[in-house]
Amino acid sequence: MNTLLAAAIQMVSGPDVAANLASAARLIKNAANAGAQLIVLPEYFAIMGNKDTDKVAVKEAFGNGPIQSFLAAAAKEYGVWLVGGTVPLTCADVSRVNNSCLVYSPAGECVARYDKMHLFGFDNGTECFREADTILAGQQPVAFDTPFGRIGLSVCYDLRFPEFFRAMLPVDFIILPAAFTQTTGEAHWEVLLRARAIENQCYVIASGQGGEHMTGRHTFGHSMLIDPWGKVLACQASGEGVVMAELKASQMDRVRRILPALTHRLL
Repeated sequence: MNTLLAAAIQMVSGPDVAANLASAARLIKNAANAGAQLIVLPEYFAIMGNKDTDKVAVKEAFGNGPIQSFLAAAAKEYGVWLVGGTVPLTCADVSRVNNSCLVYSPAGECVARYDKMHLFGFDNGTECFREADTILAGQQPVAFDTPFGRIGLSVCYDLRFPEFFRAMLPVDFIILPAAFTQTTGEAHWEVLLRARAIENQCYVIASGQGGEHMTGRHTFGHSMLIDPWGKVLACQASGEGVVMAELKASQMDRVRRILPALTHRLL
């Protein structure tokens, strides 16, 4: 495919799964009606709970459950490739979940699953996050083929580990659902996203949570699409919405031709 119209959906999810799915349905419809062929939901799109264990209470077995049924039905209804941000799935530890990025084809079939590998840990004396308390880390990167190119999957904190993305090359697109905190997002979000696009000479589609949540948590937002030269093609700073851009194969081919850095790698 020469040109892909992609959409990153930004949300401000809360603790009510049904309400979050209703918001996601409306935003998916808006993106599909605008012509999007690939739609990406943010991390934790179905639940941002009052406490971290809330997501464990609504976990689903892989292949079965209301969140996954919603994603499959939406992809099929609109005939789009739909990336379901992250979904809390059962894992070997009953007190935790896999934080899983699921991808659905236009036929409504789940064609890829990536379990978040890098788990966020942060404590500045005011804010404290320990994802490992409620999430079991995944074991390997995931990339898969589509009619419009090869996609590599990542989630939020993975963004800080460039070797993770190199391990999945070659890819044409990196997808990154996230719920970056306001503190870390202001400092590092855009510069890291642009770096990943530049060094891997591919498009990056980053879909975030963005705003003040019912729980009082603040997420950074700034969902954006970035080209292989590091140019931000579109961005939404805060609040829910849909941000879209045309991703052209010709631009990626040009960057790789004039600066064939990936072929110059020694390690």
